[in-house]
Amino acid sequence: MPQTQAQIIDGKLHAERLRAEVAAEVARLKTKHGLQPGLAVVLVGEDPASQIYVRSKGEHSLGAGMHSVTHRLADDTGQDALLKLIADLNADPRIHGILVQLPLPKHLDEKAVIAAIDPDKDVDGLHVVNAGRLVAGLPALVPCTPMGCMILLRETLGDLSGKRAVVVGRSVLVGKPMAQLLLAADCTVTVAHSRTTDLPAVCREADILVAAVGRPRMIRGDWIKPGAAVIDVGINRVPFDDPEKAAQGKTKVVGDVHFKEASDVAGWITPVPGGVGLMTVAVLLQNTVTAAKRLAGLEA
Repeated sequence: MPQTQAQIIDGKLHAERLRAEVAAEVARLKTKHGLQPGLAVVLVGEDPASQIYVRSKGEHSLGAGMHSVTHRLADDTGQDALLKLIADLNADPRIHGILVQLPLPKHLDEKAVIAAIDPDKDVDGLHVVNAGRLVAGLPALVPCTPMGCMILLRETLGDLSGKRAVVVGRSVLVGKPMAQLLLAADCTVTVAHSRTTDLPAVCREADILVAAVGRPRMIRGDWIKPGAAVIDVGINRVPFDDPEKAAQGKTKVVGDVHFKEASDVAGWITPVPGGVGLMTVAVLLQNTVTAAKRLAGLEA
């Protein structure tokens, strides 16, 4: 028998709440300490999706009362020029957070660019120092999407201790840090991926299922444990189901989870769009405030 329809975890509601908290903290820092958190976003090239993300980050950081700078560089910008800009931002006392929008054009070395960012200003949480701090249980700047997932889970489920969690996907940006955050919350964690034997059976063990694999609607309803919390990180563009719209080349955004099927089984689920994606920018703002306070020697 099908379960009661899953409760929707409203990313918009949670993101608005977090942005309001960040704006209040920015105002407090300005008034009490004369400190205005500053975020610099670097965009290389004309990728349409990246343009949208960067615009959103700039608007929300300004909306929170931060100092916000966007550097838009030509697609053919060289490695040396990009590294010089990062060095300048590292040295700029008005900038507390640096984010280089990924992916970069193919002629640029992403690893070298990330390594060049001051770890204390690495608000994307991708520098190896921050990755190591996270694993070691030390204060770190954590990648925004996994942290956003954790906020949604904690505010929805409360204490996560003892729950079985399965993370489908092992990327540096989401899968690996997500697993570390769940471990730190005293979950029993399995990291699954494309080579996992009997992946559906592994997923069915999860009280918390995080899908971050980048394949549209891969996780089906019968992969999900009844009553589980399902966090869908996927953002995939697919043709419309309507043949007429599909013939016109129109696309829509779907997650890594088959939402309709999963909603009949899960206890809670994030929609796509309207779920995890909205939290990512809010956590970026939170990370920038955290970085500013640490750099200023204030409480984090």
